[in-house]
Formats: sequence, structure tokens, C-alpha cells
Amino acid sequence: MTAGCSQGEGPAGSVERLVGDRDFARFQALIHREAGIWLAPTKRVLLAGRLARRLRELGLSSFGEYYQRVEADAVERVRMLDHVTTNETHFFREPRHFEFLAGEVFPRWQAEAAQGRRPRRVRVWSAACSTGEEPYSIAMALLRAFPAGSGWDLEILATDLSTHVLDRARQAVWPLEKSSEIPDADLRAFMLRGAGPSEGMMKAGPEIRSLVQFARQNLNDASYPPFGAFDAVFCRNVLIYFDAPTKEQVVGRLLGHVAPEGYLFLGHAESLSGTSLPVRSIFPTAYCHGAGQPSGFKGARA
Repeated sequence: MTAGCSQGEGPAGSVERLVGDRDFARFQALIHREAGIWLAPTKRVLLAGRLARRLRELGLSSFGEYYQRVEADAVERVRMLDHVTTNETHFFREPRHFEFLAGEVFPRWQAEAAQGRRPRRVRVWSAACSTGEEPYSIAMALLRAFPAGSGWDLEILATDLSTHVLDRARQAVWPLEKSSEIPDADLRAFMLRGAGPSEGMMKAGPEIRSLVQFARQNLNDASYPPFGAFDAVFCRNVLIYFDAPTKEQVVGRLLGHVAPEGYLFLGHAESLSGTSLPVRSIFPTAYCHGAGQPSGFKGARA
């Protein structure tokens, strides 16, 4: 996720004026409690802009009224979080992670499988999948290394807090201009170009769609479902929205789902330095468990 906002139109007058100190503090605390996201006081206009449309849809005249509605209605709380979260993303974002996987990680897994040291199975979790570009990028990268028919079982779990973006991700349809983010070979192999009423759009092909399963997951929940262990967990550009205690708690829970020799990938602006978490940095914003490193690892590159 990346920061960004549109002020939108309030019910009347200045949206900044309409979100008073008391209402902002109440939403700030509620959003932190529910999602772990901490809105600094400078985000007051952002909050107002993102919630103003919902106030109009409900016919409410103040943010105080809307707060009362959200507190009393669990379904509306989910809708409110859908409006508040930022969901901008790209295909093959942070390309050095994909280079690291293709150049070092995938060959090691292939060698270990050939030696009988690991099953021919790869499980990956995209823990903040937004509109789907990340999990489908992972699917393309996996199928390049482990093609269909090669005997490998590939599985990607894609989760997000926002039900709205999950619906879009399941559709797996994007504007055609996003094709510039995808390598030409992958574009030809895995994406479908729209025609007729779908002109100007592209869709993920069935081969990569078959690898991805979607579910709603709030990373701020006290515990996660029994997803099992993953060879790689991607949680990129999310921790920047958390305060330090929430960040450490979330990463601790994520690590509980990283296989013993698996990897945790964070965003380029995120770091676990200064935390007490039992992890080792093995590549810029890539981590493994404890003080060791996965067997056969060549070493981090600057």
C-alpha cells in the first residue's frame, strides 16, 4: 500500500472543519483498535475525504452521527475500514524481491527437491494483496520456475483487510495500461487481452488464477486462522501504517506462519531493526527465522 488521498466532498462546507477534535480522536482510536492503523493528526483531511461519500450515501449530516452508526454496526465498521485503507499497488512491485526469488530461492528449492530434502510443493501468502497484482505476480514468477506439468504443487493465499479490493482481486481484471508493469513473456503466457465490451482491459489467465485463493484477514486480529506454514510470506508496505507495538505484534504473528526455512518479505521502506523479533535479515527487506539462515543460501547482496 502507498499513502495517498482525495479530500472528496463533505456533506457541506469544509470536510476538515466538519471533523472536530472529538470525532477525529474517536475515529482515530476506533481504527487503531480494529485495524492497527494509526492516523496522525495530520490525517484529518484524509479521513474526512474518504468517509464523506459514505455519509452522503447514508443521509447523515455529521461525522459524529456516522461514528455512532459505526460503533453500533459491525458490518458498517467493515465498510468504514474499506474506505479508510489505501490500496494502490503494482505488478512486480519491488522487483529485487522477484530477482532474489528467481536467482537464489527457487533454484535452491529445486535442488533440495531433487535430493529428496523437501516436497515438490510451494506455499506463499500475500498478506496484504490489495487488488491482486502482488499474488498474480507471484503466480507468474512461480510458474516460470515450476511450470505446469513439472510435478510441483503451487498454492498462493491472498488476503486483505478490505472486502472491496478483495472483490476486485477475485475478478482479476485491470486496465490494459497496467500491462507495462509485466514482462513481455509473462504477458503473453499468462494474461488475456479484452475484446468487445472488455476492450482496454486485461484479465489474469486461468493458469495463474487457479493458484490463488482469496480470504479476508485483518492483520491486527489477536490470532490468525490455522493457515499452516508458508515458504514465503509477503507483507509489503503495510507496517508503515502501524505504530511500533502493533508492528511488532503483527510481524510476530506472521512469523508463526513462516516455515522454518521460509522467508518474510517486507516493503522497501520497512525494517525490523530495533525490534526484539527472532529474525535475521538475509537480503534487503527479506528475513528468515532466528540467527541462522536457510541452508544453501549464498548471502545477501547490497
